[in-house]
Amino acid sequence: MRMFGKALACLILSVALAVPAVPAVPAAGSTIPDPTTGAGQPGNEPGRVPMGWDLAAEIRDRVVPPDFPDFEVSITDFGADPTGEHLSTAAFRDAIEEVSAAGGGRVVIPAGEFLTGAIHLRSNVELHVGSGAVVRFSQNPDHYLPAVYTRWEGVELYNYSPFIYARGVENVAITGSGVLDGQADEKHWWNWSGSTQAEDRETLFRMGEQGVPVEQRRFGAGHHLRPNFVQFYDSRNILVQGVTLKNSPMWMIHPVLSHNITVDGVVLDSPEGPNNDGVNPESSRDVVIKNSRFDNGDDCIAIKSGRNADGRRIGVPSENILIENNHMQDGHGGVVMGSEMSGSVRNVFAQHNVMDSPNLHRALRIKTNSVRGGIVENVYFRHNTVVEIGDEVIRVNFFYEEADSGPHTPIVRNIHIEDLRSDNGEYALYLRGYERSPVSNVTVTDSVFTGVEHPQLLENVQGLRMRNVTINGESHDTGHVCDGRVWSGYVLTGVTDRALDEGRCLSDLIADDGGWRSQDFYRAHVNRVTAQLVHQGAITPAERGELREAARQPVSS
Repeated sequence: MRMFGKALACLILSVALAVPAVPAVPAAGSTIPDPTTGAGQPGNEPGRVPMGWDLAAEIRDRVVPPDFPDFEVSITDFGADPTGEHLSTAAFRDAIEEVSAAGGGRVVIPAGEFLTGAIHLRSNVELHVGSGAVVRFSQNPDHYLPAVYTRWEGVELYNYSPFIYARGVENVAITGSGVLDGQADEKHWWNWSGSTQAEDRETLFRMGEQGVPVEQRRFGAGHHLRPNFVQFYDSRNILVQGVTLKNSPMWMIHPVLSHNITVDGVVLDSPEGPNNDGVNPESSRDVVIKNSRFDNGDDCIAIKSGRNADGRRIGVPSENILIENNHMQDGHGGVVMGSEMSGSVRNVFAQHNVMDSPNLHRALRIKTNSVRGGIVENVYFRHNTVVEIGDEVIRVNFFYEEADSGPHTPIVRNIHIEDLRSDNGEYALYLRGYERSPVSNVTVTDSVFTGVEHPQLLENVQGLRMRNVTINGESHDTGHVCDGRVWSGYVLTGVTDRALDEGRCLSDLIADDGGWRSQDFYRAHVNRVTAQLVHQGAITPAERGELREAARQPVSS
């Protein structure tokens, strides 16, 4: 061991002479930028745009729910049937038109069961689902015609109306303690997923890639693209509060090209439905999602910005999104970005959320590929508790669906995780970028991961910092900022001769006798540098052989 340590010292010295210098750590007393708060970072000086958690506080302050005039009608005044035996679609329509014509106010759904088709909201109208009220949406697709201008999995088209729909409106709300039941099940709507929708889905995506005018993308009757439950399109000043949504055809709350949105105290209960995402802000900004419970058949919250060519055509990111004090149960992911993110996503803040279910696969997830493209940046994740999780706690994956098969290289950068507590999972961190576009500037601080099967899988990660982090009781602090690819002491892939030739991280890699090495990277490094040391007379050929043999062994803990 003494010989190995001596040789390591020689290796470190040789690297220090041969490798370009890493920027020095700021001197004591100087201002050190803190990515988790924004303090000390450029742009946080007085008079500059706020960054980090300062921006989150500003988002909270400026996203204000709409107010409504003191005018109220009940849908039963317009002939709505509280027994649910007859359609009340016309009563909903007439009540909303009455309130809109009066300059705004509240449409009340009293206790009872009401059957309806599509409900279209207008500006300055609050739809209040009262205590004891259950709105059941018809299982007949014809009741969601004529087709409306909408977005389906990130591509614009004309399709069946969402169950509750608003386009080009302002000051709208859905409130109350009642229930909105989409009545989707294995025989209605959900059976359209998979192979049934495949031909229509492929046709729509092809139209998007070919730039077919949206007016010509006509679906709806005779096709099998499911509508969303609630969609606000090109609208502003939106509130969804208190209601329970269940049994959705697919995505549940879907604001598109909208801003100033509050989702507060909502229950999203559709764990069996395919593609039953909870809240999916798409190409939207200034969004607050809080105090809600998610139990979904797909992602709980998925932030999106359009798919592929159609997303790039529109080119509007989702940004300035605050997610706090939510409880997430079943779902593919808790807080998710992608995969429809071609218009980019930035400034996402998630704090004080609890994620607890073996059927919740991941806590924080970013999914993309080189067909989608786009940028995800400035993601802040703090004070979140993961009691039980099915797969990775943190997952960033550039190989989702089409993997690396397109020309639109995605960028993921500035991901900051703080005070995360996790009790199980397959991996604590699972980060996979491309060699030409590594996942960059990731910080994990003051976090504890326990009960994970594998600590980390890192492939093409640049600038990873871990401070005060334990995984299964062992410290995993990096103690440095690396300009190249960071390897955590596990067998990883994606290390290239180019990275080795540039000398990235070599001193950091070999400085830790406990195992800062990967089979790809460390062996090549040891072969090259020990040959140089023998030539210089620093070590003997026998010592070189022992070092090379050590490099072939599994990484020690």
